Amino acid sequence: MSLPILNIAAYRFVPLDDLPALRQRLLDDAQARGIKGTVLLAEEGINLCLAGAVDAVEAWLTLLRADARFAGLAVKPSWSAALPFKRLKVKIKREIIRMNQPAVQPAAGRAPAVAATTLARWISQGRDDAGRPLKLLDTRNDFEVDAGAFEGAVDWRLRKFSDFPAALAAHRAEFDGHTIVSYCTGGIRCEKAALVMQGLGLDHSYQLEGGILKYFEDTGGAAPGWQGRCFVFDERAGLDKALAA
Repeated sequence: MSLPILNIAAYRFVPLDDLPALRQRLLDDAQARGIKGTVLLAEEGINLCLAGAVDAVEAWLTLLRADARFAGLAVKPSWSAALPFKRLKVKIKREIIRMNQPAVQPAAGRAPAVAATTLARWISQGRDDAGRPLKLLDTRNDFEVDAGAFEGAVDWRLRKFSDFPAALAAHRAEFDGHTIVSYCTGGIRCEKAALVMQGLGLDHSYQLEGGILKYFEDTGGAAPGWQGRCFVFDERAGLDKALAA
């Protein structure tokens, strides 16, 4: 029997200029449908992790996608037996993922991305398709890495994502001659991290499209190279390769 609660994670970098009205509209509809979780809004876009009955979540998504700025928004789904959130929060923030680098604007142009199936092939080869040696770069916080990570990935024991630019600058020379793939849970941190890498002249640098959760999904739970669980910021704490708690 399928589990009754649909959990979704999604983000999009897109300019938003009506934050109070948008916040109220999304909050009111989610409350009416009994949905719990968090939605972050900023001038740079939207970031959300929500859960509820399948029909309720899908109806809320229909409302969101009716706004042209969120049309076709892709979500990463998983299912659970109970709601993993205690409350609903819809907040306006300075950034939907804090980096403290105002010049980094993913909505103005994305850094190159690599698909999950391509990364799985590169991991099995130990190099990219051009023969360049591969390095995986974890952009998550230290406690997330401790729950699970790609084998051999670079881990700088970050305490917060805003520490990433300085850490990258300090270690930049270590990536010369390599193809670098940055990764995070759902892809949002990689969007900014990959732009910083490109800005430092690391031309063969990519973000993992959709993050770890999409990697699990698109590799059918095989997730080559992955060890452990993927930490998630709700009461489930972590998901296995089959996206189960």
